[in-house]
Amino acid sequence: MTTEIETKTFDELTRYIRVRSEPGDRFVEFDFAIGYPELFVELVLPTEAFELFCKHNNVVHMDAEMIREIDEDMIKWRFGERGQRY
Repeated sequence: MTTEIETKTFDELTRYIRVRSEPGDRFVEFDFAIGYPELFVELVLPTEAFELFCKHNNVVHMDAEMIREIDEDMIKWRFGERGQRY
């Protein structure tokens, strides 16, 4: 997956988000990662707080390839083989 130069300080690490809720929902459900998109926490915020959070953290939205790799890896850990569900 993505690795960052180990000499970066914590404040220099990229912040990633992946929005999981639908547009227009009352709350924004999203994954948030620092440095490594595959190591994330799930968070929920009201829309205005989410927008402020993104601005404050200068976030990068995970792209489709990153999301695919993370999902495949999660399946591997849950079901034993990468990309295959039982």
